[in-house]
Amino acid sequence: MKLLIALHHRFPLWQVPPWFPERLRRDFPQLEVVHLPNYDHVMEEIADADIAISWSLRAEQITAAKRLRWIHSTAAAVHHLMTPELLASDIVVTNARDVHGPVVAEHAIALAFALAKRLPQSMRYQQQKHWAQHDLWDERPRPRELHGATMTIVGLGAIGAPLARLAKSLGMRVVGVREHPERASEVADAIYGFEKLDEALSAGDFIVLAVPVTPKTRHLMNAGRLARLKPDAYLINVGRGVLIDEAALVDALRANSFGGAALDVTTEEPLPSESPLWEMENVLITPHIAGLTEKMWERHYTHYTENLRRFLSGDRLLWVVDKGKGY
Repeated sequence: MKLLIALHHRFPLWQVPPWFPERLRRDFPQLEVVHLPNYDHVMEEIADADIAISWSLRAEQITAAKRLRWIHSTAAAVHHLMTPELLASDIVVTNARDVHGPVVAEHAIALAFALAKRLPQSMRYQQQKHWAQHDLWDERPRPRELHGATMTIVGLGAIGAPLARLAKSLGMRVVGVREHPERASEVADAIYGFEKLDEALSAGDFIVLAVPVTPKTRHLMNAGRLARLKPDAYLINVGRGVLIDEAALVDALRANSFGGAALDVTTEEPLPSESPLWEMENVLITPHIAGLTEKMWERHYTHYTENLRRFLSGDRLLWVVDKGKGY
């Protein structure tokens, strides 16, 4: 049985480290493990692969993969894989949502603290050697507490659920938005369906986007929805950049129609140097680092090998993606 690893990215941490396939060969000697350093030979190697680890196989590669039964993505988002050819196949797709989710939730709560305590503005004043106590109090929004504030979390999945627990532990009220609000959730004080998204947005002091990319969620935050935010509310995006209409976001931020935004993801990455978001004082940008941790690949190995053992023994896989829904 052949396992093909086809992952390549300009950012080194998102590439499989050399020890990962070596440990797979040691722990699963019954497998032929092929690790490609780039995408040059995917077509020929995938033809007889039974399992693949990848996040971006093309349509023709799926068609060529006559033996392929399982694709595992080391990302949480799988929209790049969802070609018509894959959707029409019997290939099972799993993702790494439980690897990244709790770590991204930590980053989201860190962004909420940074915004609430006006840390980006304090750092700007520090660079000017200016003791800005009066300035920070006179500016709006003022420094505030998380305790007692409402966090609206759009998406109560692998990121949203642990984030809700963190928020609750800080004494925040949590409003969740999910596809199936009828499913009870112990992590939220109130749960809305997407048909009541506007109401949920209006309730939030901190709005966190943690939903996958689907046709329904692209530009979920358009001009009309941004206008629903409280004047002192903060918008935090740890999902994907396309969840927000970026042009509408720039217009709303320029008008100071709400408190500000923290963006770990943007529509185009890296964010182009000409983007006005870079220079806005009411914007905090982190360069898609929410899921980064030195433990990431160890976490990947633990989660992936649990599923690999299940696959080899014919058991039900964990973290299976509903290909029809895209997550």
